[in-house]
Amino acid sequence: MKITKDTIVADILKKYGDIEDVMMAFGIKSVGRYSIRKVITKFLTVERAAKIHKVPLDEFLGTLNKAVELKQK
Repeated sequence: MKITKDTIVADILKKYGDIEDVMMAFGIKSVGRYSIRKVITKFLTVERAAKIHKVPLDEFLGTLNKAVELKQK
């Protein structure tokens, strides 16, 4: 799965698990329990998450895709 700016955050979590450590590196803190995070992220795109947390989109996408690649190995 290639993560793009239009990828839904919940889809990333569903397919690859909670890659919280990557999100935390960008200052995106957890939202309580994982189940709450799943509900909140159902309609949240990667681009919108980056804007909300003032993270450069290109850098965020690169890091997320690297994390997914490592997780697949």
